[in-house]
Amino acid sequence: MPLWKQFSGNWTVTQQVQAKGAGTWPAVPGAPTIGTATGGNAQASVAFTAPADTGYPATINQYTVTSSPGSITASGSASPIIVTGLTNGTEYTFTVTATNDTGTGPASAASNAVTPILSGEIYNWGINTSGELGQNDLIARSSPVQVGALTTWTSITGGLAFNFAVKSDNTAWGWGQGALGNLGQNNNLNYSSPVQLGSLTNWEKVSSGDYFSVAIKTDGTLWAWGRNNSGELGQNLVTTTKSSPVQIGSDTDWYKIATSNASCLAIKTDGTLWTWGTNNQGQLGVGNTISISSPTQVGTLTEWAEVNVGKLGMGLAVKTDGTLWIWGSNSQGQLGLGNTISCSSPVQVGALTTWLKPSGGAYFSGAIKTDGTLWTWGNNQNGELGQNLSTLTKISSPVQVGSDTNWSDLQASFYQFSALRTDGTLWTWGQDIDGTLGHNTRNVDNSSPVQVGSLTTWVQIPSGSHTMRIALKGT
Repeated sequence: MPLWKQFSGNWTVTQQVQAKGAGTWPAVPGAPTIGTATGGNAQASVAFTAPADTGYPATINQYTVTSSPGSITASGSASPIIVTGLTNGTEYTFTVTATNDTGTGPASAASNAVTPILSGEIYNWGINTSGELGQNDLIARSSPVQVGALTTWTSITGGLAFNFAVKSDNTAWGWGQGALGNLGQNNNLNYSSPVQLGSLTNWEKVSSGDYFSVAIKTDGTLWAWGRNNSGELGQNLVTTTKSSPVQIGSDTDWYKIATSNASCLAIKTDGTLWTWGTNNQGQLGVGNTISISSPTQVGTLTEWAEVNVGKLGMGLAVKTDGTLWIWGSNSQGQLGLGNTISCSSPVQVGALTTWLKPSGGAYFSGAIKTDGTLWTWGNNQNGELGQNLSTLTKISSPVQVGSDTNWSDLQASFYQFSALRTDGTLWTWGQDIDGTLGHNTRNVDNSSPVQVGSLTTWVQIPSGSHTMRIALKGT
């Protein structure tokens, strides 16, 4: 019988030291080493490795994963452990503890952040000159049409005339224009229905610019393919197009990515902000207008939470304290600073701490606040500010769109906005190029939000082009 089981009552310090020295001292386990968390539909799979110290001679009999926020727990005897009951669309991190007969040990470090996403169906509409609507034809549509019949898509993105999507099995698929290798098929062909990107099953999210894409894998690595005229592929070189994915550096802590035109902004898991690509308007936020061909940190702050790239020379970001920051071209007041002075490094918009999600178009911007209100500013040439005002109006500081408080997502294209409400409805306004507003009309602009159809199950809208739109509908 181990020495520690031969005694009852309180031990003296000497007895404790003697027993521990004999290798028979009972203790709680050490902290497990956190691995990768992967989101699913209202759940997440959390990987970890056992602690080196199991509390010998006791053995570990249970691991417990705890979410933040919510403190939702799940237990198991080995890695990975699946945590269920999460809220789709909410960002979570996780810690793991180990338990033996003596008790529960300290928690691991927090995992990478994941956002459980409801899988669903993909819909496209607009111009279809390169097969970008995924219908296996070249016929334009002025209202949403489903791409195939699958219901297992989890994330979507739209380029200038092509799309990418990720399935629940973490495969990536693209369709539309591929003239510059932007579909990653190791060729320059167009495809009018989805084709798989290689055979890998570890893609997490893809973001597409005009003729290129950048993607994050489940291991936190960053990859790119397509055109590289301005260093947008992050390879520390320019002009060399890549028609299949190439890794950007060797870091494994990439978290969020935003692309547009030929510029990229990304956030790492430590909250730092990084940028590369074309910088002719100061849109990279590094204090100059020199393009960059590999990821470069924007300042030294570690509190960036959301990021977006405007369509023509602008960057937008929200910090963890809810402040909104913006930089780049400002010829039409699109920076929201009350003037038309361009800035090549981040400048705060007002003093509010309630900003949640920003998005920038060609010469206009918008954002949703934490109270669900929607605000826009900049050029209104096509009614893109949603204010039902003259198209000659320019607004250089944020103005609320209506009085509703149930906006949940906002994405700009070149001259349009798309937005979701908390009731799952989809709304669009601005320029209607050949049906891109999805209202079953062609070339009929709208200067205030108009609902697309009557469905109440829309769950995701990405930034896209001015001639084609894409959206994800839950099932």
